[in-house]
Amino acid sequence: MNEITFRLARAGADLAVLVSLYDAAARWMQESGIDQWKPGGKDEAHFRQRMADGEVWLAEAGGGIAGAFELWWSDEPAWGPRPPEAGYVHRLMVDRGRAPAGTGRAMLAHGERRIAEAGRQWARLDCVSSNPRLRTYYEAAGYTVVGEQSSKKDNGGGSPYAVTLLEKRLAG
Repeated sequence: MNEITFRLARAGADLAVLVSLYDAAARWMQESGIDQWKPGGKDEAHFRQRMADGEVWLAEAGGGIAGAFELWWSDEPAWGPRPPEAGYVHRLMVDRGRAPAGTGRAMLAHGERRIAEAGRQWARLDCVSSNPRLRTYYEAAGYTVVGEQSSKKDNGGGSPYAVTLLEKRLAG
């Protein structure tokens, strides 16, 4: 099995890699009948901003990039105003041709460690409500459903699609 290591993404060459990962994941979703991400939906400016506002992590295995995720320190659009008690995992993406089995879980675990290192007790994330398979994946990783949010078409803010809110208490 390939060892999975992590490093912070850097502005520059990593931006193109992140856009490519996102677009590949979006194409896979479309091919799988999942109405969520769209190719071209996130550009280099998006990932540059995420690096400025939080952290963007790359997972490496077998000498190349196997996946990436964003770690935010607040997420008012989805979760509302909250005290600084959580980190928010977003855009978990894997390179389906390179990532060894377990890369997604390894990225979640890395995000959870970073959140705990920052002194926060909750890892939070959201997933599109119309994808029960993804919800089951997160629940199997120890996350608990704590709410639902309708699409911004319905409520004027947050996600363009309805999402399920999940969280996991971290050992403190």
